[in-house]
Amino acid sequence: MEHNEFVCNCEIIHTEVLEHALKEMPDENEIYDLSDFFKMFGDSTRIKIMCALDRGEMCVCDLANLLNMTKSAISHQLKSLKQCDLVKSRREGKSIIYSLSDDHVKQIVEMGLDHIRE
Repeated sequence: MEHNEFVCNCEIIHTEVLEHALKEMPDENEIYDLSDFFKMFGDSTRIKIMCALDRGEMCVCDLANLLNMTKSAISHQLKSLKQCDLVKSRREGKSIIYSLSDDHVKQIVEMGLDHIRE
């Protein structure tokens, strides 16, 4: 007989545990928003862009050069990241300068890197 550590053979329902979990669970809209948020981290190009922006502000031309990609490809990914509030932009003369939206995004990127490097 094969041992499967992921199967519970217990028949007891732990009511207190379930009640606590139900009380603390995010609502359905928050769950969908969180899922969409993490989907943005599921693309290596977007991760490269966020890692680059973690080092400082950059324009599309800089990002395209750094990542050896077209400005169009970078712009497409920046649009997705901006829609999810992961990056922000500001105009500087003729250039649009991009950066990570806030310290939360910076921390998520850095914590993710720390985790995989362990």
